[in-house]
Amino acid sequence: MGRLFKTIQHLVSEDRYVIGEHASERLEERGIMEWQAVAALADGELLAEKSRSKPNPSVEVRESLPDGTQFKAVWSHLRQSGVAKLVTVHFFDRG
Repeated sequence: MGRLFKTIQHLVSEDRYVIGEHASERLEERGIMEWQAVAALADGELLAEKSRSKPNPSVEVRESLPDGTQFKAVWSHLRQSGVAKLVTVHFFDRG
């Protein structure tokens, strides 16, 4: 498991996260509640870790809703602020 992924999971578990405006819009469009994306991160599967991405390092995570529907969440680490940020979410089969 990647170090960045662990860091983001830890920050989120301590409620040290923000939801970006884009992510908030995508959550609403896709009928995913914020708490579902946050809670599912703990058991999420790391798909990609992009420690060099700009403006902030990020991870792509396969997460699951309570009904088993899987989606991808992109989380970033805002190092200067010391928080994790949910960047976006999307369903795998719906784009």
